[in-house]
Amino acid sequence: MHTLYSFRRCPYAMRARMALRYSGVPLSIIEVSLKAKPVEMLAASPKGTVPVLVCADGRVIEQSLEIMHWALGQNDPDLWLPPARPLIDELIDENDSRFKVLLDRYKYAVRYPEYPVEHYRAQGAAFLQRLESLLEHTPYLTGATLTLADVALAPFIRQFAHVDRDWFVQAPYPHVQAWLERFLTSELFTAVMAKHP
Repeated sequence: MHTLYSFRRCPYAMRARMALRYSGVPLSIIEVSLKAKPVEMLAASPKGTVPVLVCADGRVIEQSLEIMHWALGQNDPDLWLPPARPLIDELIDENDSRFKVLLDRYKYAVRYPEYPVEHYRAQGAAFLQRLESLLEHTPYLTGATLTLADVALAPFIRQFAHVDRDWFVQAPYPHVQAWLERFLTSELFTAVMAKHP
C-alpha cells in the first residue's frame, strides 16, 4: 500500500490526489496539519511540505507533478498523458512558474504592498486569457478530452477564482468559468476533496 501525505486545500496536493485516484493506485491518505506535521512524514521527507508520496517499496516522491507522472505510469486508461504533448508541458510549466507566483501575490497582496491587488490580478488574468483562447475551440485545454494539463492547472485556477469570487464570475472569461465549473463538479474532484483523518 502506498501512502500519501496531503493537505486538502493545497492545489499541489489536490492534483496529486486526482492523478492517484484516476490511476487506481491503492492508497492510504493521511491528512496533514501544517502546524503539527507527522513524524513519519518528516522522516520520509525532511523538507516538510505536501504532497509526499511514500511508495510501497519505500521510494519517496516529493513533487506533485512527479507524483502525477508516476501515477499515470502505473495506469493511464484515458491517455491523460499522450506521447506527443508539447502544449501540455508548456501550460503546466507556465502555471507552475509564472502564474503560481502571480497567484500568490494576488492572494496575499497585503504582503506585497509595492502594487495594489488589482495589479497582481491583472497580471494573473493574462494567463486566464490564454486559457480562454484555448477553450473557445475545445472543451478541454488541449483538445476534445481531459488531459494532465486540465488536472494540473484547475486547482490553481480555482484558487485564483476564489480570491474574489464576485470579480471572477463577471470577468470576461466565460469558457474558463464553464471549464472550471465542470471540473469542480466532476466526480473526480468531489471524491478527492472528501475529508480524511
